[in-house]
Amino acid sequence: METCDILLKNANELITLKGLNKPRTKNEMNDLSIIKGGSVAIKNGKIVDVGKKLNYKANKTIDATGKIVMPGFVDPHTHLVFVGSREFELDMKLKGYSYMDILKKGGGIFYTVNETRKASEKSLFEQSTTRLNNMLIHGTTTCEAKSGYGLNTETELKILKVNKRLNDNHPIDIVSTFLGAHAIPKEHSANDYVDIVIDEMMPKIKGLANFCDVFCEKDVFTVAQSKKILEAGKKHGLTPKIHADEIVDTGGASLAAEVGAISADHLLRSSEKGLKQMIKNDVVGVLLPGTPFALMMKEYANARNMIDMGLPVALASDLNPNCWIENMQFIIQLACYNMGMTPAEAVTASTFNAACAIGLNDRIGSLEKGKQADLIVLDCPSYLFIPYRVGINLVKIVIKKGTIV
Repeated sequence: METCDILLKNANELITLKGLNKPRTKNEMNDLSIIKGGSVAIKNGKIVDVGKKLNYKANKTIDATGKIVMPGFVDPHTHLVFVGSREFELDMKLKGYSYMDILKKGGGIFYTVNETRKASEKSLFEQSTTRLNNMLIHGTTTCEAKSGYGLNTETELKILKVNKRLNDNHPIDIVSTFLGAHAIPKEHSANDYVDIVIDEMMPKIKGLANFCDVFCEKDVFTVAQSKKILEAGKKHGLTPKIHADEIVDTGGASLAAEVGAISADHLLRSSEKGLKQMIKNDVVGVLLPGTPFALMMKEYANARNMIDMGLPVALASDLNPNCWIENMQFIIQLACYNMGMTPAEAVTASTFNAACAIGLNDRIGSLEKGKQADLIVLDCPSYLFIPYRVGINLVKIVIKKGTIV
């Protein structure tokens, strides 16, 4: 009899999402490849077997009777590292102030930028660790983390260094994204700042980021400016991502397709033409239902239409000081109640497709032999309970790289 480190057995539903090595689309998103009464064997941080009844001698056995076992959540869009919470803005929102009104009153992104610029690496590391701990407790085992609250070379580098240190020290795997082009700092014109991002920042971030992102939006960075930044990033080995069409349809979805982005995120106002170009060029659509929720918007991205068109859809928290959400279970709930996604589609979008959106689907996002042993055990009999039981944490056990964390 073979020996393994951990054997999880008797899961009421073992959600494997096995069988595909590309982003899932259309009906594929509803196929979770569930094994009833399933088991998973783990050794040396990897999954060594998945099936109905497994015959292993285990150093530790976890009886998952009445529970579900599934891949850990992957959160492919966060602004993890910042100082400068903005809880004071909630009263303003409730009184009807617009984002621009709040900005004029000293809130908004520049409040966080100013506070983050003043913060030490130690403070950024400690506050971000607390957020990561909360994410881990709620089942997130991998996340993407952007810079973008520095808007100057010194602070953007500081944030990226904190990302690296967090990845080295925390159980959650962190994939780092350079988002120097998050906003236009007040001390520069847009074109001058684009040159700073490209000529001053990018040469200094080697080894600190996998992706380059840009906030392509009306009154922020134009399509032309965004393209210039993303193409420059490619020359530095940074795969493009893009904040696209969140407030206005600027053509961000089309740009994502044109530059070969791995994902385009938000897509609230994207045109059908832009979405079709994304489909043609294998761009994952990352939807962020927490953002319109936090901004008290009535409209959400049309996930139902996107999935029916054939766009591979992923879900993410958009964790940031204006949308402080650390729980992917809540994102699944918002996706089902406000974007027309089925529970199975939302699970796929927050695990396997989310892994595709950060280029890690060969390693995580499904429970298959040889993959990294990132699993969660939820105290419910079916994945249908994730959107059904709102407001509690269903996660009871988190296993990261074969270790119960």
